[in-house]
Amino acid sequence: MSKVLLLSGSPRPEGNTFQVLNECLKVIENHGVEAEIISLAGKKTQSCIACGKCAELKKCVLKDDVNEIIDKLRNAQGFIVGSPVYFGTARGDLMSVLQRIGKVSGATDHFLSWKVGGPISVGRRGGHTSSIQEMLMFYLMNDMIVPGSTYWNIAFGRMPGEALEDEEGIRTVRRFAENVAQLIKKIYPEK
Repeated sequence: MSKVLLLSGSPRPEGNTFQVLNECLKVIENHGVEAEIISLAGKKTQSCIACGKCAELKKCVLKDDVNEIIDKLRNAQGFIVGSPVYFGTARGDLMSVLQRIGKVSGATDHFLSWKVGGPISVGRRGGHTSSIQEMLMFYLMNDMIVPGSTYWNIAFGRMPGEALEDEEGIRTVRRFAENVAQLIKKIYPEK
């Protein structure tokens, strides 16, 4: 069965970013595609040290939780990343994780190529589009497929649960999740 991995870049395990991704998960599963959310909350991550060892080891040499994400991602057909907005950009540790995933993919078997997905940005007031643009570079530079929606994949909210009250934002990310699931089913039909 096809699968989408969703990565929540929030340090809050049940915060707005996780809740928005959970809405995506429900839509994806309703379209017959398996989905799983991994939260970076409580995970140990580091930035890439540009050692190049991933080319020979087929994984990252750093001893933290990133290789677990890479292993799950290798077996998925889709990858959606959600980030809270921090000072007008995507959260720094999330970007470090994405850079390491991209580095391992590019140095090994290009496992990210043709995965379907895209970024979602969640924040109180502003910085959403710059956060999406920052995360989008990961998708485009790794030969991935990013379907659209009816607007940018953003949701507004500060306190946990407020993003779910953003009707247009939630409608947009649900449509995006539907497009991810439908495209995966077309590219990777079940045998």
